[in-house]
Amino acid sequence: MKNLITILLVGMISLGSFAQKKVAKIEFKTDVIDYGTIEKGADGVRVFEFTNTGDAPLIISNVKSTCGCTVPKKPKGPIMPGETGEIEVKYDTNRVNPIRKTITVISNAETPTVALKIKGLVVDPAKSSVLEKKKKSSVEQ
Repeated sequence: MKNLITILLVGMISLGSFAQKKVAKIEFKTDVIDYGTIEKGADGVRVFEFTNTGDAPLIISNVKSTCGCTVPKKPKGPIMPGETGEIEVKYDTNRVNPIRKTITVISNAETPTVALKIKGLVVDPAKSSVLEKKKKSSVEQ
């Protein structure tokens, strides 16, 4: 009887380990990209790099932005376990403003929704402020 119970117990433990579901995991190098201060019309393309640290293929189904001024681009195919991928983000730098945008990544990963952020400031060098003109004139005197 003890042998039968032992065999049943070992069998249940074995089934439990086989029943573990394989899952994709997405791990970004960083979840924030800081453009810093850039000039109007500068290159607005930046890249979020990630790795599938899970044990199943990672499929990114959607990548969307909070604004039409930011255009994200998702990988086309699945990212296999251990492989890396990129999400390209293009910000319209013809808009002279502070940058504060969120990009939402939706996938089959263990954490299915991830929020990425971009930040920075776009300035127009042709339009200097009154304070900057005052500083320049006081330095020249």
